[in-house]
Amino acid sequence: MTKTYLTEAGYEKLQADLDHLRTVRRQEVAERLHEAMADGDAGIDNDAEVDAAKNEQAFVEGRIRELEMILSSA
Repeated sequence: MTKTYLTEAGYEKLQADLDHLRTVRRQEVAERLHEAMADGDAGIDNDAEVDAAKNEQAFVEGRIRELEMILSSA
């Protein structure tokens, strides 16, 4: 694994971002996805809402993994 060099401030910023994604954004996206899926009979508009929530969830989870990798190699 390649070593990642960060300043102390940079490390703390990435750690804060990771904590925010884990504690706040992950929960927000899960709630949004749950609400969209609960409205199952809303038709095509609901399908788009569910897809958007799933895409956002994938983005958040991907960013969490990315930050974990960066911080673990710092």
